[in-house]
Amino acid sequence: MKILVLNCGSSSIKYALYNMDTKEVMTSGGAERVGLDGAFVKVKMANGEKKQIMHDIPEHTEGVKFIFSLLTDPEIGVIKDLKEIDAVGHRMVHGGEKFNKSVLLNEEVLKVFEECSDLAPLHNPANLKGVNAVSELMPGLPQVGVFDTAFHQTMPDYAYMYAVPYELYEKYAIRRYGFHGTSHRYVAQRVCDFLGVNPEDKKIITCHIGNGASIAAVDGGKCVDTSMGLTPLEGVMMGTRSGDIDGGAVAFLQKKLNLDADGISDLLNKKSGVLGITELSSDMREVEAACEKGEPKAVLAMQMYNYRIKKYIGAYAAAMGGVDIIVFTAGVGENQWSTRQESCEGLEFLGVKIDKELNKGLRGVEKVISTPDSKVTVCIIPTDEELMIATDTMNLL
Repeated sequence: MKILVLNCGSSSIKYALYNMDTKEVMTSGGAERVGLDGAFVKVKMANGEKKQIMHDIPEHTEGVKFIFSLLTDPEIGVIKDLKEIDAVGHRMVHGGEKFNKSVLLNEEVLKVFEECSDLAPLHNPANLKGVNAVSELMPGLPQVGVFDTAFHQTMPDYAYMYAVPYELYEKYAIRRYGFHGTSHRYVAQRVCDFLGVNPEDKKIITCHIGNGASIAAVDGGKCVDTSMGLTPLEGVMMGTRSGDIDGGAVAFLQKKLNLDADGISDLLNKKSGVLGITELSSDMREVEAACEKGEPKAVLAMQMYNYRIKKYIGAYAAAMGGVDIIVFTAGVGENQWSTRQESCEGLEFLGVKIDKELNKGLRGVEKVISTPDSKVTVCIIPTDEELMIATDTMNLL
């Protein structure tokens, strides 16, 4: 079975074609600057060779159409006919309370999903464009939606509710939803397979640490709490997002800076976080380099960044009454040893002991980085959201 995975953002389309008989990635890539000048598509073939192709992409349907043409291209294509594709799995960002698992997409489901667009005005409409583009180009091809928020729908109400008037929850569904759910679900399952343990009796804290970052508490295979909230702004400090901030400070800044709702959202989502503190970059590689030179703002940003991860790990260990496994994943979690080490320093009271020398040399591998006598197993597990989407799609069909 061949399954195409699509992840449509507001100005991008990422894709991967899987042969699910072997779990092989046949090809992958992405279109950038959709709807903008200078659009292009990057393609990574099965042999690892990469190409960048300039192509005008005025909107998503044209982008999906061009990606389909590349899949069958005589030179770089990997299939002879689009009919070889058995289904398309889509990353769908915000399913609200409507979806707690992946679903086969039809008119009724898409109508309900569209009703969630107020909760993710940048992401959900883009996701819908991708679905509609496939429907237009290949009518009748089965399509599956895999929701970022679905894994977190097992949170108890006392964990997901905000302490605001209850009628706001009833009228506008104001509550914590959480994101990166497909990644958290994948690494929580994969770490148990890797360690050869039963997830049903394990308390796991999954740390998806990238430019966007979130942490989840997974007890017995089910999410019981997560750091992101109604939107992906809440939680730990991120590349350009503030993470947790006093609501009073938000109101204060709106008045002082004379900002409307869009203005304050732009400030907290795009100009804050690591970028805002360093006044240099949101790229952690550049920030690390600045730290090595002793630049004070870069050092401060890294201390804040790692400290907040540690706070959430401690909080979730308390929430679950202990922790058996801590997992680091995503761009920073998989590749930046200093963040892994510093996020775990001070957690010795929980039984966490990191093998510092082993940890230093590791990037993007599945590996236990805790010492043999550590009561808590600490691991690196590279995430694979696309494989999770492809697997859900295959299982539903």
